[in-house]
Amino acid sequence: MKEEKGALILHSIFWSVVVAAAITIVLTTGSEITLKRELISFGLFGILNVSIFYINYIFLIPLLIKKRKKYWLYLVAFFFAIIIVAFLKTVIAVLNPKDMMIIRDEKVAYTVNQYFFGKAFLAGFFMVSSCIIKFTVDWFSRERIQRNLESERREMELQFLKSQLNPHFLFNSLNNIYSLAYQKSDKTADAIMKLSEIMRYMIYESNTPTVSLSKEVDYLTNYIELQKIRFKDGAFVELTLNGEIDDQKIVPLMLISFVENAFKHGVVTDPENPVKINIIANQKILHFSVINKKNQQNKDAQGGVGLTNVERRLQLIYPDRYKLNVVNSATHYTCELMIDI
Repeated sequence: MKEEKGALILHSIFWSVVVAAAITIVLTTGSEITLKRELISFGLFGILNVSIFYINYIFLIPLLIKKRKKYWLYLVAFFFAIIIVAFLKTVIAVLNPKDMMIIRDEKVAYTVNQYFFGKAFLAGFFMVSSCIIKFTVDWFSRERIQRNLESERREMELQFLKSQLNPHFLFNSLNNIYSLAYQKSDKTADAIMKLSEIMRYMIYESNTPTVSLSKEVDYLTNYIELQKIRFKDGAFVELTLNGEIDDQKIVPLMLISFVENAFKHGVVTDPENPVKINIIANQKILHFSVINKKNQQNKDAQGGVGLTNVERRLQLIYPDRYKLNVVNSATHYTCELMIDI
């Protein structure tokens, strides 16, 4: 709909300029204005001008260039149309020499050849203008279609990545709760409640394109508390918040994979080496980091779908607006993420 409206506006501007130019020429030449002359100039010649413009626009370009790729045939048709229109105008002028200024005040104003080539040049102007407007409209149309396709592709990919993330998190959490239930731990009920709160956020809150940073932080806090429940000897996690943790907008479920990997692959039971999660934010920048001691017995050093997922989402949603730095040292694993929000 926007494309059609844009094309209509472009055509309206072009023909308004043409009519204004024609009227200006008539008023400034000093020629006697007669009804017959203006009927021929604005009537018959106007119809020929509009016809050659739209024959090229609607038929010649779409059929010979767009569809069949017959460029030489199009050039033949292009010049043939110009010659036909110039010839018709010249015949009309010859039949009405005084009105069409081939003869003026009993003197020759234009020779027939001069008149013919002048009208051929004018016909060429309308043909070229038709090409320019047609290719301009088609270019914007292709750009709009490309943007729509890209947007749809991005949305489908994001939904796929998100569908990977939710079952991945749920699978790990249910495993944890199963372990508590198997041990007949008193923490089982609290773990189920925490999982319920987390799932409520994932199902109802995270379906929007963005959420407030404060809600995302609450979600991380609930996740950390859920993870702490399953450790008999306690889990040592330091969550530090600095700056403005408020209503800044962030894509939901963007930070969880980093924290999840710290619990999955790191050591969380060492009070001397706690998992350190740091969030610094203002109205423009979010700085998020996770540092954890590596579990030397855990050979699965891969991030699973988690980190691959989150990095792909960052590329899609925050292109050129994020920095991700991952340091895998001998003893510690560090992830630092900075996002322009």
